[in-house]
Amino acid sequence: MPMDPAHRAAAERKRRIILEYDAYDPGELLGTDFDKWLEFRFGLVDQPGSQIDAIMWEMHPGSDHAAYPSDVLPYPGLNSLQSWFDQGIDWLERAVDETRRRGLEVWWTHRISEADLDAESNLMMSERAPLKAAHPDWTIKSWWWQGMLNLASPGLREHKVEVLRELAERYDFDGIQINYARHLPVLPVGRQWELREGPTDLMRKVRAALNDVADARGRPILLGAKVPESVEGCRVDGLDVCTWAKEGLVDLLTIGSRTFTMDVQGFRQQLADAGGVAEQAPPKLYPCYDDHHASDGYRHVPLQVVRGVAGNWLAQGADGVVTFNWSNATPEMYRERGIPAMNLSDAHAPAYLEIGERGTLAGKDAIFVTERRGVFPWSEGYFCKNEQFALPLVLRNDGTESQIETRIDVDVASAANLVLAIVVHGMQPDDRIDVSLNDTELALSERDDGHKDPQIYTPRPQPPAGRGQSKAADPEQRLTLLRYAVAPPSLHRGPNQVHLRAQRTGPYPIGADLQVEKVEIAARF
Repeated sequence: MPMDPAHRAAAERKRRIILEYDAYDPGELLGTDFDKWLEFRFGLVDQPGSQIDAIMWEMHPGSDHAAYPSDVLPYPGLNSLQSWFDQGIDWLERAVDETRRRGLEVWWTHRISEADLDAESNLMMSERAPLKAAHPDWTIKSWWWQGMLNLASPGLREHKVEVLRELAERYDFDGIQINYARHLPVLPVGRQWELREGPTDLMRKVRAALNDVADARGRPILLGAKVPESVEGCRVDGLDVCTWAKEGLVDLLTIGSRTFTMDVQGFRQQLADAGGVAEQAPPKLYPCYDDHHASDGYRHVPLQVVRGVAGNWLAQGADGVVTFNWSNATPEMYRERGIPAMNLSDAHAPAYLEIGERGTLAGKDAIFVTERRGVFPWSEGYFCKNEQFALPLVLRNDGTESQIETRIDVDVASAANLVLAIVVHGMQPDDRIDVSLNDTELALSERDDGHKDPQIYTPRPQPPAGRGQSKAADPEQRLTLLRYAVAPPSLHRGPNQVHLRAQRTGPYPIGADLQVEKVEIAARF
């Protein structure tokens, strides 16, 4: 689909940080005083020096209800929203207006498939959701007993287009994002790539519908999609992003969600290789940082870790950063309103002043982490599962070498201090681990056999991401923290190989292997 100059200019806008905002928070933020709700929602957006340039709003009570006035979808009568409707308040219209008043770009992000809620905001466990009951051919049997929506069904795709056309006509959005992260699968498991034409047909139809609305209002409406963190991952889930780019269907891709390890360069190259409409620039790429369903072991981390993650993304060529499930406001605003601080982190407010530009991250202390596997039961396929990572890693007792890759794309050559930190479970007092970084052997500088980490559960099972996680470490936890000084010449820009070899001489129980839980490199300036 050819792109006119106004559309291209809109697509090329600078977006340092995009705030993806799940505004649905029953029983916590939704009250009768809407102005106070707005003040809280914009608490961190309004910080002096904020690098937030766009907000993507969402509120989803289920697969077949609207949390806004609609002629296409029924309003579910949620108790938490009813007071606003009774006052004649369209929360979304006000949110759009307040976003524009601040000079920010405003989007809607549409969850393609959702777990269904009743009017009390509880999961619907006693009856089928009306849409799924009326159209069983629109669903896929999955982890959610009601099923996920199936984009292989033409009728469902037409329905989705109707929903999104109405949104574009009713509200003054700059863009609409199709959110494939919530939830997969959207195609029958095992046949995703075979049936990839379903999501592609949806993207074509939504693009055409938004162009129609844009022509009528005289201003472009952009289209984005939230997809896995690599083109290969997209293929697993049946999302043909290269065809989308070739046909000029998307202006922006939010890549990943709860994953720190993004293949920004791979996306850039493969989308460019796909070719496409001459007037259409390749989609902008924005890696996403979800701090609720966080990367395993790294929920609500220190600011230095956030800097390391975002710094790597920007150094790899990302156009900006998306944040999801971050704090709404300052800790003081949470306390003043008595709001449970489920997603509150001390790192979020300062991060919004730094992580959108390489210049504001340069020369600041950062920690670069090696990704861990985790537990994410709300998906089938690739997206958000994080099953491809090496940690936790069992070290063989026979001294066989193991290797871990830690990526640093940021220039840390001027750092005053570089430290490799390794957290290990199961070490005995006489055990040691020989470590080399790339081709350089490292000397142990510190050992702490009493180290605690509340986000490491070994040998107990790991809880699902964002659920059932303790804030206090198990007092019986047995972790060892090992630190090694690193000389800057030992580090490479890009992948770094950490080689590990266990040396065990004393008696140890049968089957008591060492397990590497975390590998980090800290740069202090």
